[in-house]
Amino acid sequence: MSKKNIKVTHQQLEELRQSHIGKLFLQAHRNFSLKAIKKLRLQGHENLGLSHTGLLANLDIQGTNMITLATRMGISKQAVGKLAKELEDKGYVQITADPDDKRATRLIYTKMGDQFLYDAHQIKQEIETEYTAILGKKNMETLRALLKKLLTQSGSSEF
Repeated sequence: MSKKNIKVTHQQLEELRQSHIGKLFLQAHRNFSLKAIKKLRLQGHENLGLSHTGLLANLDIQGTNMITLATRMGISKQAVGKLAKELEDKGYVQITADPDDKRATRLIYTKMGDQFLYDAHQIKQEIETEYTAILGKKNMETLRALLKKLLTQSGSSEF
């Protein structure tokens, strides 16, 4: 592996660190997530954190086994198990045997989980409306199309 000798000042390096696309994606994701969690708490879901909503966002309507959730979330099965237990204790999911594999565990939504899905859907629409007011309808449509294209063509659309 060869190293290129690139002359960059610390100031330039810091400017590059702050403006690269990866950082902007992370900041946009964080902005959306924090807006959503604040609104969810106002809807009565005050005991949920970002890690909980991350799991719920990856849980299929008909339920999902823990191994699949771990893969989707990029975390260990143990971490999913801990989050699942917390969500079960809070009343959002039920942990049950997987009907397709009795050795596996599956999470399914409870009535409270279904209410979360409804509330989250409404909140996502509110946030998109806020973003559309900032960017304009055409730019929002373009942003969505470009993000879909990027994810599809870069091989990273499995979320």
